[in-house]
Amino acid sequence: MKRIVLILAIATATACGPPVDVVKSVQVTVVTSGWIADGVVNGKNKIVPAVALTLTNVSGQTLNALQVNTVFRLVSSGDEIGSDFRPAGSSGTPAGVATPKLTLKAARGYTGSDPFDDLLKNSQFVDAKVEVFVKAGSGQWTRMGEYPIAREYTGS
Repeated sequence: MKRIVLILAIATATACGPPVDVVKSVQVTVVTSGWIADGVVNGKNKIVPAVALTLTNVSGQTLNALQVNTVFRLVSSGDEIGSDFRPAGSSGTPAGVATPKLTLKAARGYTGSDPFDDLLKNSQFVDAKVEVFVKAGSGQWTRMGEYPIAREYTGS
């Protein structure tokens, strides 16, 4: 019984440590952005916006439970077309270390009978952007920036 209480006390102390200033502790690097194939829907090719990024711990301490959340929006209207979430380092990201590349994508995009890469040339096509939010441990989500999605087909 004493062992269980001790384990719970340690876990609680770790989870309730001082809040992390994510803006000062994490650097977001967008590796690539573009439009990827997302299958065939009702006989039509579908593409969705995607971003591949890394998070680098630029603080002097290990950051526990890094998470990233993205919100994809149309540039013209600001309408949301999807969001995606990924844990980025649940076992702790040591100081000076970057996470592996994380690829996040929207649920909605464009469909058409054209080949995937030709859908970007359609006169009705509207560019997209992505907002990136990061959280460490039990802290609050912090908006880290907004990035354009390149108007290029990057495959699947």
